[in-house]
Amino acid sequence: MGLTLYKRGKIWHVRGTVAGQRIRESTGLGNRAQADAYRIKLQTEALERHAYGRQVRLTFAQAALPYIEAGGETRFLGPILQHFGPDTLLADVDNDAVNACARALYPDAAPATINRQVITPISAIINMAADDGKCAPRRLRRRKAAAPRKRWLTPAEAEALITAAAPGTAAQIAFLLGTGCRTGEMLALDRADLDLEAQEAFIAQTKNGHARRVLVPTRAKRMLATLGLPELGRVFRTPKGKAYVIRQNGGGQIAEAFGQARTAAGLGAAVTPHVCRHTWATWFWAHNKDLVQLMARGGWETAGIAMDYTKLAPAGLGAELFEHGWDLRVDTNLTQAIPAPTPNQLKAI
Repeated sequence: MGLTLYKRGKIWHVRGTVAGQRIRESTGLGNRAQADAYRIKLQTEALERHAYGRQVRLTFAQAALPYIEAGGETRFLGPILQHFGPDTLLADVDNDAVNACARALYPDAAPATINRQVITPISAIINMAADDGKCAPRRLRRRKAAAPRKRWLTPAEAEALITAAAPGTAAQIAFLLGTGCRTGEMLALDRADLDLEAQEAFIAQTKNGHARRVLVPTRAKRMLATLGLPELGRVFRTPKGKAYVIRQNGGGQIAEAFGQARTAAGLGAAVTPHVCRHTWATWFWAHNKDLVQLMARGGWETAGIAMDYTKLAPAGLGAELFEHGWDLRVDTNLTQAIPAPTPNQLKAI
């Protein structure tokens, strides 16, 4: 049985049963054609509610609320919620809508970034709503991401890169290699957050929003000290002495100078500033074998990501690092992970 119209006074009303749901309400309309259109709308919505087991007028913003209240990951949700606004229906958030959102928020982002910062949070909200019976299950297409980077620098390659670089760029490279910072994190470092005596830096502006402390090994400390660091403001400056402009997902500010050093050192195009972060993880593991410290110092929230950055290296890497003046041990009394450096290796450090 469907819905039928009947008139009470000058106003048309609707009554009937659709999919076991009894409906009886006023259309508020005196025109029969308009009232019939209203009847059809009510009947269609009732059928959809029955078919999908949810309120079809549920918005994306409404669906996001229980997800947030349940402790779901919210780091990337703000821009997404702003993009869809309060009125976008959850039913309308399909692959086309998600692609439009990605183009609007991250027009130049890599596929892996789109997967992580757009598709994953949206999928989580849709999946939770589906589990609660509020929407039909739906799978969003993920972008095909490039294979994880496998490139890292041996101590000899790092030495060649540093030697080929201009003094300011060489100090930046040494800092990246010694601390594991992202390029944008390094360029945003304030002088007040760098303690060379304690060989430590506080990284306040991070990609994931979680500040952390990194160790500044002696090799990097010495190279920084030769720069004549400013007393106030940003630690790292352009060749003209100005602070770098900080950009979202930045790092391209040093790409040209880094590329010149890379070419002069005879290294391939696969060696980018971000390779220094992979290198640090590999070096750090060689000297510490401590996953908790690796995650904390590198700013990774999951062990899987931390270990993706840590490449399979030769057994002698730790000793080779000492020979090139690099000591990344968190605990200098540590003996179980790697033997202490020899007197000759200590001279290099």
